Amino acid sequence: MKSEKRANLHFNSKAVYLPPDDASKSISPPIFMSSSFQYDADIYQRVIDGERKDVNIYGRCGNPSEYQFEEQMMMIEGADACLATASGMAAISVTLLGLLKAGDHLVCDWTTYSSTHEMLDHRFTDYNIETTFVDTADPSAVQAALRPNTKVIYFETIANPTMKVSAIPPLVEIAKTSGAILVCDNTFASPYVARPLEWGVDIVLESATKFIGGHSDALGGAICMKSQRLPADFLEQIRWNTMVKLGSPLPPFNAWLLVRGIQTLAVRLQRQCQSSAQLASYFESHPAIGKVWYPGLPSHPQHEVAKAQLPEFGAMLTFEVDDADAALRVLDNLELACFAASLGGVRTTTQIPASMAFLDIPEEQRLAMNIADGMIRVSTGLEDVADLIADFDTALAKI
Repeated sequence: MKSEKRANLHFNSKAVYLPPDDASKSISPPIFMSSSFQYDADIYQRVIDGERKDVNIYGRCGNPSEYQFEEQMMMIEGADACLATASGMAAISVTLLGLLKAGDHLVCDWTTYSSTHEMLDHRFTDYNIETTFVDTADPSAVQAALRPNTKVIYFETIANPTMKVSAIPPLVEIAKTSGAILVCDNTFASPYVARPLEWGVDIVLESATKFIGGHSDALGGAICMKSQRLPADFLEQIRWNTMVKLGSPLPPFNAWLLVRGIQTLAVRLQRQCQSSAQLASYFESHPAIGKVWYPGLPSHPQHEVAKAQLPEFGAMLTFEVDDADAALRVLDNLELACFAASLGGVRTTTQIPASMAFLDIPEEQRLAMNIADGMIRVSTGLEDVADLIADFDTALAKI
């Protein structure tokens, strides 16, 4: 099936369909476990002429398994191009280092993944790249933070861990008017729940480790773009100028696992989103729980924005108990749900953001992000939701 015809398929079909392997006609793609590739005179000439796209040279520069993953990501994101990376953080760092140079400025949402926040707040300052942190759910705050040297506006579709949802159209307009590139981390939503490129976002980042892989067994990242405001070859530029130089390619076996994960993404997320909505309602009515953050709840501050932008409200939610000790007792007493880092797998995972993912963020900043010590983050898996509710009910009774 030609790419143009695949692009017109519904999401589920795009995710499942893989072109058969040219050599073997296998419907499951082969894994190219090769760190190097043999040249011939034609390949040699193409390389020295600067024609490197789709030319197999060396594993750090690209691999057929990696290209298969990139092609599938383009299909499900509605992208013109994709660049695979070794992890979600590699996707973030390669993108930003490819867009920014010393003296540049970016505007970033105050509440983002902790490693993103730390990289911008601590490491990028070493390279004379400044960041202004604002609430991107407030377009006036974004507009006020702009400078003549602002090159990037950065936000998350669903913010980690507060579940904040920023309205995309005002951010797109601000970016176009100012000339900044709008970058969105879509990890918490996944392409099943949201496809920000369709809303006019320039670059979408995914930690494919999470919902895209879906089985907690492979690290990977993806950078997807529409060539509306960026050169069509921008991702190839940063492949060679940034990703290859940083040494952060996606390994071929991980690429194969992630392609397999894409094929079940829709059916997994449909079930996970349904279960999350039921869990959120249960948590909201529980006497031991204070706040609950889930975009599908009418009490969520951006519920109307979420309804407009998210056909499903996602599989992530957070709730708050009295303090860190109470949070630890809850999670330590869970038996079905898992107390662990990361998210997006088939098993429900929980964590305490303030003392886990955001441990290295100063307390004053954590509180400004609305990350309380008693906040618990839940990534809903594929268990029967009645069993999950019973598991949480037993654990919550221990506080």
